[in-house]
Amino acid sequence: MLSRAIASVFLLLAVSLAHGQDAVVRDSFRTSTAKPTNVESAWLDLRQTSAANSKPQAAPDWVEALNTIAVEAKGDIPAKTVFRIRLTRPRAEFQVLFFRLFFDDRADREPQLVAWDESGTQVLQSGPLGSGTGLATSESVMVPMVAVSTIDIEVPGDGKSIRGAFLDWMATAEVLHPIGAEQRDLIPEPFTAMAPLHAPAQDKEMFGTVTATLADETIRLGETPSEGAGFQFGLETQPLMVLLSFEVASPNIDAPPQIFVNGEDLGVATLTLPDLADPAYRGQNSALVKQMRFQYTGWVRAQKLLPASVLKVGDNSLVIVAGAGTPASAIRATQLQLKYLWDKTDYQLQTDR
Repeated sequence: MLSRAIASVFLLLAVSLAHGQDAVVRDSFRTSTAKPTNVESAWLDLRQTSAANSKPQAAPDWVEALNTIAVEAKGDIPAKTVFRIRLTRPRAEFQVLFFRLFFDDRADREPQLVAWDESGTQVLQSGPLGSGTGLATSESVMVPMVAVSTIDIEVPGDGKSIRGAFLDWMATAEVLHPIGAEQRDLIPEPFTAMAPLHAPAQDKEMFGTVTATLADETIRLGETPSEGAGFQFGLETQPLMVLLSFEVASPNIDAPPQIFVNGEDLGVATLTLPDLADPAYRGQNSALVKQMRFQYTGWVRAQKLLPASVLKVGDNSLVIVAGAGTPASAIRATQLQLKYLWDKTDYQLQTDR
């Protein structure tokens, strides 16, 4: 799952979108040290269902209105759909809104968020969201709300690629972090289990452990080894342990990606799943299967401990394949951690008795 941050004295350091996408903000906001109070979050169902099959949805009072506007094509400007959400801050100290959009990630249907103030002046524009994987996904934006009264979701076409939005108010807090460690994302998203995984640009070593990036970019996966993501890497010295880590998009949670090393099937990776209340879980029913399966429509961290015995000094091959019953998926931030002995390694020498 992607997270974006906006500047604040304590915790929010810059208006930025994860993976290099920047939001443009024209107005700053005041920081507050007031303690947060209980305010209900909002789930907005934006699926376009027929009136006969739809049910009225409830929203907290701070969501004042939701309208869908079809904008016709004009000249070289293609048709688009706008979901217009009118909001009011429930309390003065609530200055940042967490906005998570759920959508089908199509290259020709990239959505964006646009925030407006009461005068109709644009305050923020997120830029295109998604990476064109063709998969169901979700992305998040932090929106400064001091002057904002309306947020538009703009998407090319009929808007049927938009599924929903989760909104929650954020609070600032002073956070301590070790200066000797790499800066990590300090703002956890609601429901998330771990911060987004980042692949280092260059290999790095710490306490005898080398972290090496295999590929930072997004790579599509299929169900067979020929459709999987293949990597080649060399080893100068045999490691003691190897940990493979990556993020996977839209996995079936009961069928994680399959891992092959040097032609040997090592089984499936382990997923670090978010809280089950996360709206990103989508059920899948089949006439041949009694129990509903669930897909996580977002990015999830996956890991696999690789036995050192399957690796060799010299060239090695690694293949990651989508899990069984997952026709399409994608991975990113793929990396290895290789553990070696160092002069301060803590170990015990045990003798047979």
